[in-house]
Amino acid sequence: MLKRSEVKIEETWDLTPLFETELLFEEAVESVLGKAGEIEKEFKGKIVNAQDAVNVIAAYQSLYEALVPIGTYASLSLSEDQTNDEAQMRSAKVGQHYSKIGAQLSFITSELLLLDEAVLTEAKDLAPQFERYIDNLIRKKPYQLHPEAEKALAAFGTTFDAPYELYNTTKLVDLKFDNFEVNGESYPLSYNSFEGDWELESDTEIRRAAFESFSKKLRDYQHTTAKTYDTHLKIEKTDADLRGYDTIFDALLFDQEVDRELYNRQIDLITTELAPHMRRYAKLLQKEHGLEKMTFADLKISLDPTYEPKISIEESRQYMNDGLSIMGEDYQNMLDRSFDERWIDFAQNEGKSTGAFCSSPYGKHPYILISWTSRMNEVFVLAHELGHAGHFYLTHKEQNIFNSRPSLYFIEAPSTMNEMLMANHLLSNSNDARFKRWVISTIVARTYYHNFVTHLLEAAYQRKVYEIIDDGGSVNASILNKLKREVLEDFWGDTVEITEGAELTWMRQPHYYMGLYPYTYSAGLTIATQVSQRILNEGEPAVQDWLKVLKAGGTKSPVELAKIAGVDITTDQPLKDTIAYIGSLIDQLEVLSEEIASENV
Repeated sequence: MLKRSEVKIEETWDLTPLFETELLFEEAVESVLGKAGEIEKEFKGKIVNAQDAVNVIAAYQSLYEALVPIGTYASLSLSEDQTNDEAQMRSAKVGQHYSKIGAQLSFITSELLLLDEAVLTEAKDLAPQFERYIDNLIRKKPYQLHPEAEKALAAFGTTFDAPYELYNTTKLVDLKFDNFEVNGESYPLSYNSFEGDWELESDTEIRRAAFESFSKKLRDYQHTTAKTYDTHLKIEKTDADLRGYDTIFDALLFDQEVDRELYNRQIDLITTELAPHMRRYAKLLQKEHGLEKMTFADLKISLDPTYEPKISIEESRQYMNDGLSIMGEDYQNMLDRSFDERWIDFAQNEGKSTGAFCSSPYGKHPYILISWTSRMNEVFVLAHELGHAGHFYLTHKEQNIFNSRPSLYFIEAPSTMNEMLMANHLLSNSNDARFKRWVISTIVARTYYHNFVTHLLEAAYQRKVYEIIDDGGSVNASILNKLKREVLEDFWGDTVEITEGAELTWMRQPHYYMGLYPYTYSAGLTIATQVSQRILNEGEPAVQDWLKVLKAGGTKSPVELAKIAGVDITTDQPLKDTIAYIGSLIDQLEVLSEEIASENV
């Protein structure tokens, strides 16, 4: 694995649009610290009428916009190489400054909520651009603590974030994998190489050996990781109790503007109704690969690995332009800029964060992290992250910083939509049975398996964990392993052998430190599946509705956003239709596989 200093610069992102020099970064930090002090001096204890409310919110908006690039720069420079001492210290320093500012300005929310609701309504009339911000404040009023308590909690901000930072340090800095051997040949192993390559390896001996070696090393860190996670859970539970929420679930779903019914439905329906379809898919994989038994380590292999082409970064650009052209000229320009201006970090290097993500700082262009393996399925990963980028590229142009971010429930709809658009494009441009099977199997294995199976089973497991915590219990490695294994066995039944090490997959996912996030992938993809079918059948009118949704940002609730796009998520029908659609894809794979097999006889 290359060190960060050894990778090609054209494969890295360019962070200079955030700050051209370290000196400018330091100056920006000093500036926001000064602004925070000025806001405190000017407004603390003096917010008594509607105009005061508008003035303090406007001042906070200006500060918030200045804070965003600082936090983004610190976060991204650490994500590209967690072993970098300078990046570690910078990130820690920014965290401390953010905690200080949070404590200093906690009075804003406290004092605004002490005003009569009629005064806040008048403030909305004076400044309609702050309506959403004020409405969200009013929603929080029942759970607001005494001003001094809020100040104390804000001061602990960076401390409360420590479990997530500890998790990443353990995973990406301390945890080192030994090479593994198969038939006398040695193979290198790392987090990124396992999740990006070895997990998808078509050679069964190599793939299973990599899984065994990977799991063995994870096991060495299971107790530390479990204790870190338990600490995070206790922080969430304590906060929920202090604020008077009935349960930890209510506290975590509050900001998502989603009730327990939508949350539970997503997990329960998929766990029961999708499982039979995915078991058929697992059996098809087993048959096509001639496996004596199907194990957990075999679930991510390609249905036809000899067909999957390798693809360069430059070739991926053409796929993005072709597959997403239906989104219009402005969107197309965004795609071109993302490559031309180095918004994307493709490099593989030591210490780099695993997986892929998109960071979209307000007032700046988005940034995407991905570790490019040259596998064709990376086209779907990149399309996914560019879906996030396109979403915030559009909403940031239309909305202020308070209105730009939608509910977490909706956040994965634009990303998974791009995967569906890419699939629609590829399928419409070929009648070759083998190519069609490859595209459909990629949709199932990458888009739906990742979002409707991997993340959904994480959500089912996470719900069991939170139930224990909500009842006043604790978790350790043994409990977490047991819960994870139970969820996997319930879903896969006797179709897939849940091999030793599968239970440790709870150690691999950072989403557990982000509240009730895992279930939102399937929620977003449910919306995306229905809208992509509308686009396929109706064309431009459906595209225009979707663009309206993207530009609306956080000005609407998830239910309202979905409704604009033509989907009613207050019922279970969109989810049932999506599960049926997945079943139809697997039907097609079975038919195409029979057709291809008969041609080869």
